[in-house]
Amino acid sequence: MDNAIRVEHLSKEYPGFALRDLSFSVPRGSIVGLIGENGAGKTTTLNAILGLIRPEQGQVELLGRRYDPQNPEHRRRIGVVFDESGFPPHLTGAAIGKMMHLVYRELWDAAAFEGYCRRFALPQNKEIRDFSRGMKTKLSIAAALSHHPELLILDEPTGGLDPIVREEILDLFSEFIQDERNSILFSTHITTDLEKIADQILFLHKGELVFSRSKDDLIYQHAVARCTSAQFAAIAPEEYLRRRSLPGGGEELLVGDREGFARRHPQVVLDRAGIDEIMLFYVKGESK
Repeated sequence: MDNAIRVEHLSKEYPGFALRDLSFSVPRGSIVGLIGENGAGKTTTLNAILGLIRPEQGQVELLGRRYDPQNPEHRRRIGVVFDESGFPPHLTGAAIGKMMHLVYRELWDAAAFEGYCRRFALPQNKEIRDFSRGMKTKLSIAAALSHHPELLILDEPTGGLDPIVREEILDLFSEFIQDERNSILFSTHITTDLEKIADQILFLHKGELVFSRSKDDLIYQHAVARCTSAQFAAIAPEEYLRRRSLPGGGEELLVGDREGFARRHPQVVLDRAGIDEIMLFYVKGESK
């Protein structure tokens, strides 16, 4: 399968924190969500992919080639949105469009930028310092899309936004990947957004990749088994992934084969496992 991003054995050391031997890929035509608690290494991973920090080891390929952040041809194929827009606060939306034209030259699509601004109801003559957080995010996304990149890399693009604005942005992401050349990697704390649009989930914990799984596999194959101590005694360790002991007695188990577990233990209550709950099992639960 053709990959938009390929990361192999990426490692980066900081005092008190390290990314350790990360390897994963983002297939073309897909949306991949990067999740993990604060300090898990999500932003560090994105910065390493973009060449903004130099890893101690590992390599990154973007769109089939070793990425060179100094090469303008490489940069032009990628759109980037960080948690903060980074645009000068005294500029207006219209001035941002002119500035981006100077950066991307013939690749900049002024009509597309104006269209996104209209769609997002972004005023063209208002200074960015007076924009709300949601407006700044939408302006960043409009700018990132208006040179027609093949890959979007976004750090918390929907964080702190109200549900209506988030829905607008998710709709735009879904439209972007209708062209099967296009791909998205984005980090987020809002796992319900991923449940709506992501194809694949990467879960980082303390600088390590815990899993890279299909979103559908996580949602439809995983479940939470809630059992008494007696029921738990009849369950083999290989039948569950993680466990949590309940304060009042009994156990909660994260199950990776919902249908098989239900056939073997029909008396045990099984509930749907959302991405948040799966994360909690891996962070707070015990292995066996």
